[in-house]
Amino acid sequence: MEQKTLSDEAFRHTLHEQIIKLYHSLGLPLYWNKVGPKKFTNYQRAGLIVLFLRSKKSLRDFTLELKESRWTSWLGLKSLPGKSTLHDWQKLFDLKMLRLFQEILLCKEKPSLMAIDATGIDSWQRSRHYEKRMFEGLEPYERLKKMPYAKQDIIIDVDTGLIHDFVLRMKPRHDTLGAKSIFKRMKHKGVKILADRGYDSEPLHKIASQVGNVLYAKLRKMKKGKPGGFYRKKCMIKDPEYNRRPRVESVFNSIKHRRLVALRSKEPHMKKREIAWHILIYNLEIIQRIRTIILWLLKEPFRTSLFYLFLLRNAGQFVAPYRRLQWEGLNRTKKPLL
Repeated sequence: MEQKTLSDEAFRHTLHEQIIKLYHSLGLPLYWNKVGPKKFTNYQRAGLIVLFLRSKKSLRDFTLELKESRWTSWLGLKSLPGKSTLHDWQKLFDLKMLRLFQEILLCKEKPSLMAIDATGIDSWQRSRHYEKRMFEGLEPYERLKKMPYAKQDIIIDVDTGLIHDFVLRMKPRHDTLGAKSIFKRMKHKGVKILADRGYDSEPLHKIASQVGNVLYAKLRKMKKGKPGGFYRKKCMIKDPEYNRRPRVESVFNSIKHRRLVALRSKEPHMKKREIAWHILIYNLEIIQRIRTIILWLLKEPFRTSLFYLFLLRNAGQFVAPYRRLQWEGLNRTKKPLL
């Protein structure tokens, strides 16, 4: 069955527009089954999964409150799915297909500066109070072995903040293991990748160089005077763009505080799919925000030009008071000479 092309008039929400464009770019069939009931299309299934993970609610609450929202008419739903139906739909899209979604969504992106980092995500909903009482007499390392956390590695475009790839492991592992998998899958060439001391490894530099990219990782603190390795010696000179690496920390903060506090799934393969859906939703929102800003700049060129001229002419009025307060603060804290 051929796809049903939706016009721009059918867009009711900016997220709705991105979901439709992503669905058309994938070239998926309208239905998976050739024989049997055809109540929901693949476009409706993907849209409802995105809305469910975006809502941060349980399956039961989401299906009950779906009747009150306008998304039922925007998605063209003839009937509402149940809790078990929505849970089964998440099993239809495996990790390979979700990575394909991500690749097609970012196919037009050409990053020149990227950053990589890792963080821990809680995947067991446990009481911190009872955890402290249970492992009060244990050492911190032994306590970590009892209740581990999931480890997530991501690589982002520093200019836009889009997440281009990720790796999720069920227990803490070294940073270089996730970076090797990401570098081998990278299709971009001539990219500079910024990393912290955890990625200071000569074999990792070689893998990035073989793919056609450059890795700059801050050197670890060692007793020796000079580090070993051809690529590590190049990192002795500080990169002028290294101060932009903390952008990846901001992305982690955005995902954890706004979207993903802890993983809900129990099985390891479902946890990976869950984090893939959350990253896909995050990228959709970032692209939607960038597109809104570009459209505003195109529609209002006269206002934006006046705004920039105002900032350039009156820059001293904004900077001078700050410098005066800073100078007064320094003079107050300055100790008198004896």
